Formats: sequence, C-alpha cells, structure tokens
Amino acid sequence: MRFDAQSLKFDDKGLIPAIAQDEGTGEILMMAWMNAEAVEKTLETRRVTYWSRSRKSFWIKGETSGHTQELIDMRVDCDRDALLLVIKQVGAACHTNRRSCFYTSVIDGSERELMKPMDD
Repeated sequence: MRFDAQSLKFDDKGLIPAIAQDEGTGEILMMAWMNAEAVEKTLETRRVTYWSRSRKSFWIKGETSGHTQELIDMRVDCDRDALLLVIKQVGAACHTNRRSCFYTSVIDGSERELMKPMDD
C-alpha cells in the first residue's frame, strides 16, 4: 500500500508531532512539528525536515549546526496523529547542544539535570 501524507491527521494548524528516536539506543532525542510537505521532503531526501512554528518555515535538522538526522524509518501511530522518526543522529539533537532535549528529570517536585551539553 502506497503511503500518502494527506492520510495523516494534522492539527488545526496543519501540523503533526514528530518524535525522533535514536536507531541504535532507542533513546528519545527530541520532539518537533511537521506539516505534510515536511513529511514528504523527509521521505524523499531521508534528511529530517521539520516545520518551525516560530519562523514559519522549514528547517532541515543539522543544516546550520552540522548535527544531522538521517531517517532510517518513519512510523505512524495507531490514530495517525503522531509520527515516530527512527533516525541516525550525528552530534547533539537539542539546540542546547545536549544529546537529547529531554535532559531534565522531575521527581517528587524537584528538577534534576540529567546531562550536560556535549563537547564539540
């Protein structure tokens, strides 16, 4: 069966959440937004392309930082309203130069930093 990005359930702004997961470790690295065109560009080029809500434009992960994401597999959830991107990550995934955007733990009302920024 041929995939059609229009079969996905986008929100009222035409966006769908996309979760990036490291292919080797299974670690969740980040969450960003895609529109139908970003989904299609990602599948076509295998370079993960997101939609920036603040800039209202596409951004290819690593285009300026060099911290690229190569698409290995795109998975659609059961409701077709979220994507899991299995990727090969080069460098930091987070704009704070950390491996993952999920570097803060909250337990019993206290925050704890789980990782420091990566050395370049």
